[in-house]
Amino acid sequence: MKNIMEVGTISHSDRSLKILPLGGLGEIGLNMLAIECDSNILIIDAGSMFPEDHMFGIDIVIPDFSYLRAHKDRIIGIVLTHGHEDHIGALPYLLEEFPVPVYGTEFTLALVEEKLLESNVTNRIPFHVIEPRQILQLPPFSIEFIRVCHSIIHGVGLAIETPVGTILHSGDFKLDFSATEDDQQIDLMRFYHYGEKGVLLLLSDSTNVEREGFSLNEQEVATKLGKIFRNCKGRIIISVFASNIQRVKHIINLANQLGRKVLLNGRSMVANVRIAQNLGIIERNNSWEIKINELKNYPDDKILMLTTGSQGEPMSALARMAYQAHSKIKIKPGDTVILSSKFIPGNENTINKIINNLFRQGAEVIYEKVEDIHASGHANREELKIMLGITKPKFFIPIHGEYRHLVKHIQLARELGLKDENAILAEDGDIVELTPKSCKIVGKTKTGRIFVDGKGVGDVCNLILKERRILSEDGIVIINLVLDGSSGDLLLEPQVESHGFTHPDIQTGFCSEVKDIILNITSEMSVHNNNDIDHEELKDRIRRRLRRHLKKTMGRLPIVFPIITTI
Repeated sequence: MKNIMEVGTISHSDRSLKILPLGGLGEIGLNMLAIECDSNILIIDAGSMFPEDHMFGIDIVIPDFSYLRAHKDRIIGIVLTHGHEDHIGALPYLLEEFPVPVYGTEFTLALVEEKLLESNVTNRIPFHVIEPRQILQLPPFSIEFIRVCHSIIHGVGLAIETPVGTILHSGDFKLDFSATEDDQQIDLMRFYHYGEKGVLLLLSDSTNVEREGFSLNEQEVATKLGKIFRNCKGRIIISVFASNIQRVKHIINLANQLGRKVLLNGRSMVANVRIAQNLGIIERNNSWEIKINELKNYPDDKILMLTTGSQGEPMSALARMAYQAHSKIKIKPGDTVILSSKFIPGNENTINKIINNLFRQGAEVIYEKVEDIHASGHANREELKIMLGITKPKFFIPIHGEYRHLVKHIQLARELGLKDENAILAEDGDIVELTPKSCKIVGKTKTGRIFVDGKGVGDVCNLILKERRILSEDGIVIINLVLDGSSGDLLLEPQVESHGFTHPDIQTGFCSEVKDIILNITSEMSVHNNNDIDHEELKDRIRRRLRRHLKKTMGRLPIVFPIITTI
C-alpha cells in the first residue's frame, strides 16, 4: 500500500532559502512570515492580535519589524492570504515604514484600503488584485493563488515556486463540501496537483488541530439560525464578525424570507456590507434595510439587527447595548440576542460579562456554548490529515497556532508517515534554512510584540505595563514638595494625595506618617549634602522608603510619585 506521505518528484538546484516566522508561530494572531532568497524578501501577511488581560490600555498588538527594518531595501512585496485582522491588522504600520507593493484578492484588498483610509500611505502603495489560479511573478518567486474555504470570502493558499522547490502555504482553511458558491469552495484539485508534482515544504494552519473529526459547515449554521429565527417573537439582535460576509449574507436572506427588516449597526458592519455590495457579493436592492431612526416604524417581530461586538469590544454596538450606553437602542424583554461567533481566547471574561448584562435586561441570549450557531473557519484533525495526504510534502512546518497546536500538528504529520526529522517545530524568530535536501533551524532573529497605545506605536514597554498593573491593583500616592531653590529647605508642609486604595486612617494617621518619613529624608539629605539636595536622588529615596513603609503597614505596593517644585 502506498504511504500517504510518499513524496512526488522534486528536482531543483542546490541553492537555499530562508524562512523567518515573525509572528503567528506560538500564538493566535500576529501572523507574519518572511521568505528570503537571492537577497529578496517576500512577506506573507502582516497581522495583529487582541491585547491580553495584562496589557492594560493597549489597543492592538503588532509584530516587531526589526528584521525587516534592517533589510528594508530587499523587500519585494507583501502577499495577503485573506482579510482577517490577524493577517492584515499590522499593515497600516508596516506600510508606513515600507511602502512596497501589496498583492491579494479583490475583497481582501478592499478591506485593506478601507483600513488605510485614515492613514497617509494609501496613495503611495501599489495594490494588485490577484485572482485564484492566477500566477504572480515576483522573481525569484512564482506564486499561484489557490482558493480556500474560510470564515471570510476570497481567502487563498499559496503555491510558491522557488529556486529550491515548491512551498505550499495553506492559508487559513477548512474543508466545507457543502459550500455552494465558487468563492467559498476550496480548490483541492490545485493542492492535489502540486502534491503530484512534488511539494518540498508544506506550511499548514494548526489552529484547530485539537478538534477531532470535521468542522461544522456554514450550511448547518444557516439551518440552525433559521430554526432560531422562526421561534423568535420579538426583535432579533445578532452579532457576527463583520468580515464573515457569507454568514452576513445568509442572515440577510433569512430575514427577507421571514419578512424582517435589517438594521446594520456598527461602523465595520456597515463598511463591510457596502464593500460586498460594491463587489456584487451582496445585492444592492436595499428594500431589506432600514436605518436606526426607522426602528420605531416596525413591530418588534419584523426587526433584525446585524451588529458588531461579538468579542466584547468595549466601544462596539453590542457592548454599548449591554451596558445601556447606546444612545438609540435599548435592550428590552422579548429581545433575542445571538452571538454567532467563537469566543477568542483571552476575550471570554469580557464576553461573559456582556451576556450576563443582556440577561439582566430581560433578553434571551444564545451563544456558541449552548447552540451550534458558529462554524469555525479552521480545519479540524481529519481535514488537516487530508491536506497532508494530498500535498505529500517532503518537509512540514506547522503555522498559525499556540505552541501546543504546533506540537500536536507535528505529531499528526508523523502519524501519517512523515519522517521525524522532516517535521520542523519552529517558533517566532527561528531562521529556517530550506534546501532541496534539508530543512532545519539554523539561527534566531529578533521578534516580539509591539504595543499600539492610541497613536503611540512601540512607546509602551513592559515597565509601563507593570506600572499600569500596579495602578490597577495597588493605586498611587502623589507627594508634592515645595523647596527653597537656594537652601533646599522645605517651604511648605508636604502635600499627600492617595488614589486607588483605602486605609482606616487615610485622612489622619496615614498622611501624618508619610509626612514624617518625607521630613526625615529631606533633613538627612540636607545635613549630608550641605543643603545641596539632588532632586532625583530625593525622589528615589522617597519612593523606596515609602513603598517599604506602605508594604509593612498596609500590605500594598502603590506607585509613589513625588513632584518637586523649587522657588
